[in-house]
Amino acid sequence: MELFSRSWTALRTAVAETPDEDFDRPSGCSGWLVRDLVCHLVIGAQDVLITLVTPAETEPTVDAVTYWSVVEPPTGEDPLDALIPRLAAAYGEPRLLKFHFDDVGSAAGRAADLADPSVRVGTCGEVLTVGDYLSAYVLEWTLHHLDLIAHLPSAAEPPAETLAAARALLEKIAGTPFPASFSDKDALLVATGRRAPAEAEMAALGEFAAKLPLSIG
Repeated sequence: MELFSRSWTALRTAVAETPDEDFDRPSGCSGWLVRDLVCHLVIGAQDVLITLVTPAETEPTVDAVTYWSVVEPPTGEDPLDALIPRLAAAYGEPRLLKFHFDDVGSAAGRAADLADPSVRVGTCGEVLTVGDYLSAYVLEWTLHHLDLIAHLPSAAEPPAETLAAARALLEKIAGTPFPASFSDKDALLVATGRRAPAEAEMAALGEFAAKLPLSIG
């Protein structure tokens, strides 16, 4: 719960501090500008709010790890993926997108802080505890924080503790630890294909390199 709050607060702060002129820069999400990514985060915040008020009575079907699956890399043909840039462009000015994200994002943060971690909720046809749901999203927010600042060298990085938690979760999803020589940030970037591994990193990855990148959804 605390890590969710830290990762979400850090991401919201990073968006708020992003200069308006940088909203037209590329993000770390292939094909998306920074403004497209922030629009996606608005939808993510809405999903959190919806899930936290969708109680479930049945036993959990997934936890923080099994909530995620390794899927085929996105092709850009998904209708929602194609819709995001159009929605982002409709805001016109970055300040309006920032305002909406801060408004919905702060509400999602408050809802998470107030939620009972033991309560079961339903989302995407699955049931899990609030604690597991919010833990799963530490990975989402941390990766998207890295996406946000991919081409903004002066921007603040995600907190060290959330980078470590996201790496640990991704290792569980992958079923193997990443090389100890990798920093948490590099492990996340290389494992998810956000950065190509250097020659030395390829050697350290060994046979696991053939399974990369890991696309999760």
